[in-house]
Amino acid sequence: MSSGAAEKQTLARVPAEDVVDYLIAEMTLEEKLAQLAGVWVNASTDGDSVAPLQSQMAGDLRSWEEVIANGLGQITRMYGTVPLEPLDGARRLASAQEQIIAASRFGIPAQVHEECLAGLAAWKATAFPVPLAWGATFNPDLVKEMARRIGTSMKALGVHQGLAPVLDVVRDLRWGRVEETIGEDPYLVGTVATAYVQGLESTGIVSTLKHFVGYSASRAGRNHAPVSMGPRELADVMLPPFEMAIRHGGARSVMHAYTDVDGVPAAANRALLTGLLREEWGFSGPVVADYFGIAFLDVTHGVAADPGEAAVLALTAGVDVELPTVNCYGEPLLRKVREGSIAESVVDEALRRVLRQKAELGLLSPGFSAAPAALSGTVDLDPPQDRALARELAVQSLVLLSNRNHNGTPALPLSAPGSVGVVGPLADDPFAMLGCYSFDAHVGASHPDVPMGISIPSVAGVARERFGSTRVAVTGNCESASNEQIAEACALAASVETCVVVVGDNAGLFGRGTSGEGNDAADLRLPGDQHSMLDSILSACAESGTRSVVVVLSGRPYALGAFVDRADAIVQGFFPGEEGGEALWDVLTGVVNPSGKLPVSIPSSPGGQPGTYFHSKLAGRTEVSALDPSPLYGFGHGLSYTGFELSTHRCSAPTMPTTGTVTVSCTVTNTGPRGGAEIVQLYLEDPVAEVVRPVCELIGYARVELAAGASATVDFVVHADRTSFTGVDLSRVVTPGLVRLRVGTSSKGNSATHEVILHGPRRVVGFDREMLTPVKIRHDG
Repeated sequence: MSSGAAEKQTLARVPAEDVVDYLIAEMTLEEKLAQLAGVWVNASTDGDSVAPLQSQMAGDLRSWEEVIANGLGQITRMYGTVPLEPLDGARRLASAQEQIIAASRFGIPAQVHEECLAGLAAWKATAFPVPLAWGATFNPDLVKEMARRIGTSMKALGVHQGLAPVLDVVRDLRWGRVEETIGEDPYLVGTVATAYVQGLESTGIVSTLKHFVGYSASRAGRNHAPVSMGPRELADVMLPPFEMAIRHGGARSVMHAYTDVDGVPAAANRALLTGLLREEWGFSGPVVADYFGIAFLDVTHGVAADPGEAAVLALTAGVDVELPTVNCYGEPLLRKVREGSIAESVVDEALRRVLRQKAELGLLSPGFSAAPAALSGTVDLDPPQDRALARELAVQSLVLLSNRNHNGTPALPLSAPGSVGVVGPLADDPFAMLGCYSFDAHVGASHPDVPMGISIPSVAGVARERFGSTRVAVTGNCESASNEQIAEACALAASVETCVVVVGDNAGLFGRGTSGEGNDAADLRLPGDQHSMLDSILSACAESGTRSVVVVLSGRPYALGAFVDRADAIVQGFFPGEEGGEALWDVLTGVVNPSGKLPVSIPSSPGGQPGTYFHSKLAGRTEVSALDPSPLYGFGHGLSYTGFELSTHRCSAPTMPTTGTVTVSCTVTNTGPRGGAEIVQLYLEDPVAEVVRPVCELIGYARVELAAGASATVDFVVHADRTSFTGVDLSRVVTPGLVRLRVGTSSKGNSATHEVILHGPRRVVGFDREMLTPVKIRHDG
């Protein structure tokens, strides 16, 4: 019997609770390091990249047999790197796992990870709306169900880990990855992301939180740029969503960010990854590298002289797994351990976390099967129930920004649209529905010879189905349009009764689009020629009396101040996924009553930003600056085809101890002619504090669905911990004094404000504080 066979038999007899200790004791250093890295089996080193500097960071150049000889920690994106039939991918994965098990002494399979930010990023899988659209729904339960569906597909394919969700809070709307975020408010981001984590983890898939931490606050919104942020803003804006998703979501993995904060790259920040995350918060799962992030300590950050030094810095800081392939945790780290630059015990700490997770996933079980469950039957990664869910998410995410009267009646819904025209760069483009991490945009766009794996109707395509003789004029693309194309669109607009103008973004990666990773914007003017094009078309509509409906399908908000008084209606969608075209016409025609609310503010002018509603008094409009950053539409804004009234406002007490609670209540009544949903929002104002505080911040919300004429009572239970902030001594504190609890339907709206006095001692709170505001909805009658 070979030594490998003997080791595998011995391992099978080790009690489950002892298997990790046994492996750490028996493994050679080479075998240990093999568990701390992944291999990108299908990655390309030429052509279009799907990761930063991919062509330059080829990594391990050994043969497959050499790579797996000592085992393997992870397999990177077996399904998500090239267009691959799902069953073919499952067969390849089964074969790879069998080879890994057979080659290594202990027969340990690899952990398999995939991207799953807007659905599983695999050919033929459902393309759900992007995270910014999740935020617009203000519906964590729906997001949780989406994640559960995604996780079910991943599990059937033999995948163990999903690199999602993104918990970065938007700070600069010019950043290309705004579409991947959930919004500009920490509480909205935290609650919606936590729901996603719960859904994914419920299927047994490991959810990986990213990007830890500060990535979205880079200077000038430039990808990978340094972050100029103090510890207080980091603690109060960036960290709470991660705290929430770990404590309440049960996330089992965290991915470090690419950026440096105040000169310290996240991948080399032991105070962050070990001191805060593990020692203070008690997180026990593996920390994985963002792709090539360890090597970037040498290549881009310049805090390491070579891959070996980068490996030592990252491992010491607390990065357990190098992804997507081996640049630093192979031979370079082996040499550093052998020469005594880092103790083998540090390797063992990371290895313990990696093996413990593999044990949780059943990868160390004698009964592990290399064959994904999908091989036992047919595979449908876009079943009807997933498309239906994608449509519901899309419907709830669309935001009606404005709806002025046209010929004496509201422009929307289009109950009798008459002759219809659809114009604009995105009028007939299915890619208008997809974010940069949707497979067909992320990977498929680089394979033009391969058809889309799923059906994605365009705006014009759906209109043709519903109205028959729809006229269409496509004005170039998002970045350019000819004078002839604009003139044709204007002529069409003047010749129809209703003109839908579709503008916005095409998502892509690293310059291959106007939104997405690496596609940062200089300002917030509509990309390319779209601003002047839209100006011309709206002028043509006004002259001819045509009803004009502007639809923005984008990955970030754009400045619409020049058009709000000229368009009869404006609808904002954030890459609403494969069913986005159908959902849009459901809203436009009144089949569905819009209920989406803005997860990010809509700027008025292109240069009046960057800015979010989550700012201090001096960051808003003041008399000491001529630049007014006030948004056109604030966070939380969104109109409906019915009316809602908030009344009977109550607060259970005028005071509460710094350890206590109050209950804020109101009655919501649908005063209009049809059923709909309102998002009741609770904001905290702290007018006098020991440090500068935001003008207001969201601390609770409730989605209330009501039939016409119906009412419901909403109760928010507010714990004093929800008023906490990072104080002058950098500890998180609850302080005595006056706070205001404001109830409304947007960050700019104000239905009622309750003044509450906190009394008692100044309290220091931590990771175990109350992070949520429980909500109860009581339907009357």
